[in-house]
Amino acid sequence: METKKLFIGGLSWGLDWQEVKDVFKEYGEVTFVKVIKDRETGKSKGFGFVEFENLEDAVKAKEAMDGAEVNGRTIKVDFAVEKQQA
Repeated sequence: METKKLFIGGLSWGLDWQEVKDVFKEYGEVTFVKVIKDRETGKSKGFGFVEFENLEDAVKAKEAMDGAEVNGRTIKVDFAVEKQQA
């Protein structure tokens, strides 16, 4: 099953969740955004996740944004893979 959640890699360390949402909201209703941060420093690790209301919007965003330049960096966009519970 396809997920509506996208993995976003290569983010500029200065981008916060709201700026990431602003970039992706033109492709549809964004329901969740998380920029992963280092626990000790609180600084971005350069990747995060964006989830859409529906699969069609997630597909549009992936196709449009994979390899795009955001804030001076080329980002990688792919469907997120959920962690398997041990």
